[in-house]
Amino acid sequence: MKKLSIVAMGLLVLILASCNQTTKKKESMGKTENPFMKVSTLPFQAPDFTKIKNSHFAPALEEGIKQQLAEIEQIADNPEEPTFENTLVALEKSGKLLTRTLNVFEMLSGANTNDTLQDLQEEIAPKLAGLQDAITLNDNLFNRIKTIYQKKNELDLDKESTRLLQYYYDEFTRAGANLPAEAKEKLKKLNEEDALLSAKFTNQLLSGTKAGALVVDNDAELKGLSESQIKQAAKNAADAGKEGKYLISLQNTTQQPLLQSLENRETRQKLFEASWARTEKEDKNDTRDVIQRLAEIRAEKAALLGFSNFAAWTLQDQMAKTPQAVESFLGKLIPPATANARKEAKDLQALIDRDKGGFKLQPYDWNMYAEQLRKERFDLDEDQIKPYFELFNVLENGVFYATSRLYGLSFERRTDIPIYNPDMRVYEVKDADGSELALFYCDYFQRDNKSGGAWMSNVVGQSKLLGTKPVVYNVCNFTKPAEGEPTLISYDDVTTMFHEFGHALHGIFADQTYPSLSGTNVARDFVELPSQFNEHWALYPDVFKNYAKHYKTGAPMPEELVSKIKKSVTFNQGYALTEILAASELDMEWHTIKAGTDINSADKFESEALAKNKLDIPQVPPRYRSSYFLHIWSNGYSAGYYAYLWAEMLDQDAFAWFEENGGLSFENGQRFRKLILSRGNTEDYNEMYFNFAGREPNINPMLKNRGIAVP
Repeated sequence: MKKLSIVAMGLLVLILASCNQTTKKKESMGKTENPFMKVSTLPFQAPDFTKIKNSHFAPALEEGIKQQLAEIEQIADNPEEPTFENTLVALEKSGKLLTRTLNVFEMLSGANTNDTLQDLQEEIAPKLAGLQDAITLNDNLFNRIKTIYQKKNELDLDKESTRLLQYYYDEFTRAGANLPAEAKEKLKKLNEEDALLSAKFTNQLLSGTKAGALVVDNDAELKGLSESQIKQAAKNAADAGKEGKYLISLQNTTQQPLLQSLENRETRQKLFEASWARTEKEDKNDTRDVIQRLAEIRAEKAALLGFSNFAAWTLQDQMAKTPQAVESFLGKLIPPATANARKEAKDLQALIDRDKGGFKLQPYDWNMYAEQLRKERFDLDEDQIKPYFELFNVLENGVFYATSRLYGLSFERRTDIPIYNPDMRVYEVKDADGSELALFYCDYFQRDNKSGGAWMSNVVGQSKLLGTKPVVYNVCNFTKPAEGEPTLISYDDVTTMFHEFGHALHGIFADQTYPSLSGTNVARDFVELPSQFNEHWALYPDVFKNYAKHYKTGAPMPEELVSKIKKSVTFNQGYALTEILAASELDMEWHTIKAGTDINSADKFESEALAKNKLDIPQVPPRYRSSYFLHIWSNGYSAGYYAYLWAEMLDQDAFAWFEENGGLSFENGQRFRKLILSRGNTEDYNEMYFNFAGREPNINPMLKNRGIAVP
């Protein structure tokens, strides 16, 4: 997953800080003592985590907001005639302190948070939303932009500058710049409430996920887990003050990885129910009231802006453009996906009956019996595979190797760059000609103070205007092994690494003048194209044989095992696609309600939405339940979760192009870099893709790759 740019309103609500409660103690720190008050002198302006303290964020953010407000006022009230330079370029140069601080705040609040940072998020969420409104709803500023926009045909602007002008005009009009004064005030209040509740949801979910961990009394209940996994569960319990017990932490998805191995059905049920109910316990971490109000707020905002629903408003700048286009796209996938899922459910029930299980298949049984069936059909055991996937070997000899072959990049580990956790690594990225290109951080292990899932973002963005090169990071939640044990991961984890590094490449190859258009600051349904496309190289023969080596002996994975992995890739894809479709439709249903809709029960709304879209298959729950759907309530994917599937259509079509044109090669990689990865938001996305592939994308390669019959 790509965490969207801080320029986007959806993400701004996540990474906020206070102007409201400045104390004398904070003021006494002095600007010179705060590392955020000046540009870092480290390579690539990387943050110096040896100097950054929790106490630095609030004063730096307060000063940053103050500075940007002053800069905006100066631009808006400039008595000179509006020009591209004194208005739009000036806007691009504004807010440097705020951006610098927010980027680090987002990095830590997502991957290494604490009570202070969490309090700071909620404390000031409305304030930064207010700052955004102070920019986009400033009449004088918008009038200057509109004046320039109306003269755009008379201006001698290059292509990127023309795109920036269109970007600002669209952003301001979409944000309500044309509304009358009374409506603007109402919109500001709704934006503030949305920001506050989004930040609250994030913290409730993190706390609920941590508190919802399953604790068992003895290792007999964990039968089926490896010795290493049981050791880790014991350590987790000890760390949580439950010495002598075993604790399984929850990941952010509905299904939990260990459900595949747990042989005790009662334990499986308890783990699944712990996941399912993590934020529905009628306690302080229950998110249902929050998400209901968020849906209502967004519907009210859309109506105020003249749209029938929030999805219609937010999809304007996406590839899909309209909710109808999204529903048409999803509608083509639901019948073949659910048909496959129902067939898979029958196959699993037959396996249960053959083994005289004496029960009907439930969601918490699916993964274990699917794994058994996979072993039977393909003679493939996950425990046979993992010894060939040592985490950092996969990174350096798999992910980096593919990147080198495609784009000519090289990677040098930097141990002199400060990090916030000792498990992290930092690499300097050099281009094919040896020139410095970027810094890359990776933080792969699960912690209780880390949000669930996997993502990429920038801590320093690329911009020729500002003279900055990209500093990007990947965050994952792989299980950390017990002390002295190797970090062996599943093939799914391998593809996650390739996926997130695809996002990283999108940021690394950014080559824009203006920060607002740089790198990954693109539409949600386009931003997943580079990441999902990069997954294809994980199993590509030349790449796979370079990293799939036994961690003890260095021997390559036997061809027999490789063949089994390839044959099993399409296994269980009815389930996999259906759970994503269910989450996508939940997102669309929540964000297509009309203003004034009375949602009495989040649970009832969810079940009715699934039934309406023919996705109410009891054994196949949505990948994310509404009450813990971080993407849509806090991560900027509101009415946008479909983007993963939309981008899958693009990535499968793009990979088909590669296969048609010689596969893994520097020439093909350079074409993809030049026409996709380095373009940022500098042209229409549909045109961008057509220029690369020479054709419109379609869903057939996507379904074929999943082993699902093309309708």
